[in-house]
Amino acid sequence: MTLKIGIIRESRPGEQRVALDPDTAKKLVARGHEVLVQTGAGVRAGHPDEAWAGCRMVDDSAALAAESTVLLCVRRPEKTILEQMAAGSLLVGLLSPWKDFEALEQVASAGVDMISMELVPRITRAQSMDVLSSQATIAGYKAVIIAADLSPRLFPMLTTAAGTLRPASVVVIGAGVAGLQAIATARRLGARVKAYDIRAAAREQVESLGAQMIDTGVDAETAGGYARELTDDERRQQADALASHLKSADAVISTAAIPGRAAPRIVTAEMVENMNAGSVIVDLAAETGGNCALTRPGETVVHNGVTIAGPTDLASRAALHASQMYARNIHNLLQLLIHDEAGHDEGGPLNINPDDDVIAGCLLARQGRIVHPAFTADKSA
Repeated sequence: MTLKIGIIRESRPGEQRVALDPDTAKKLVARGHEVLVQTGAGVRAGHPDEAWAGCRMVDDSAALAAESTVLLCVRRPEKTILEQMAAGSLLVGLLSPWKDFEALEQVASAGVDMISMELVPRITRAQSMDVLSSQATIAGYKAVIIAADLSPRLFPMLTTAAGTLRPASVVVIGAGVAGLQAIATARRLGARVKAYDIRAAAREQVESLGAQMIDTGVDAETAGGYARELTDDERRQQADALASHLKSADAVISTAAIPGRAAPRIVTAEMVENMNAGSVIVDLAAETGGNCALTRPGETVVHNGVTIAGPTDLASRAALHASQMYARNIHNLLQLLIHDEAGHDEGGPLNINPDDDVIAGCLLARQGRIVHPAFTADKSA
């Protein structure tokens, strides 16, 4: 059975990525599947229409959605597009199930299966499919570039005939994927870097990149390596310890985020007011409310001489590489879906196996209903 795999042009303002790139599409075509690409889908990611050799170009998004067995997207398509999808087809992408969930319920009730890439489980077997990690890598890199651009200081130490310039001092809050990439990038630019994470176990990774770990005396790590919510006393202890480090920082990169929840508020207005004029904060959590009390999503503001940037769609600003990494994540996931029951993948039928740990972790809807336990539990509560 040949699958028709559709790649839609993203409609969200500012979104420049594409769900598959030409090289990855060629692999699917070579295996007997038909790849349908909406005209202009890859242009903003550096892939003009003529780059999609072997794929069929489709002008109309509604027609593309109606014809596709599998519809791939970066961000959830508009409701009018989703309504065109046939029962039994599959939607795969970053579907933001925590927002406007009722719209997704309507899609599910029409018989459209859905896989939400935000929900890919953090297990070893699924690392090659982890979209959140791949896109966080891009965001961590871009955050430092933005900070360096906004800062009135140079990041490296320079010894010149006009004197010596000291290296910039950078503090990275959060040592997840984005934070670790920010540390590595700031170090490559020659900055002195300190980092903070509420998981004490992050120290080894931070120090392996040449940064100094800030010790607040708070360890909120739980079984499995995740972080629990801080108590009020722990928040005060964290704030007191961080304040002195932020006061002397030339740039702060804040990356703490929790999928599906508002970003934890870590940098208070008082902390900002105590920072030196000319300092910069780049808040990667701006899209979910921000780690800094003064962040405005999508804007760059100046408060008491401190520049605060709240970029959104940050991975999209490096659309070519972000799309390349996203496409590989999607392609690796598709390998679990297009094998037939005998294990062959030569044009085999779509096979959604809810008993597979990876599929079970990210399968949002199946056969007319929401099936992911995180969302069925919400409904039954």
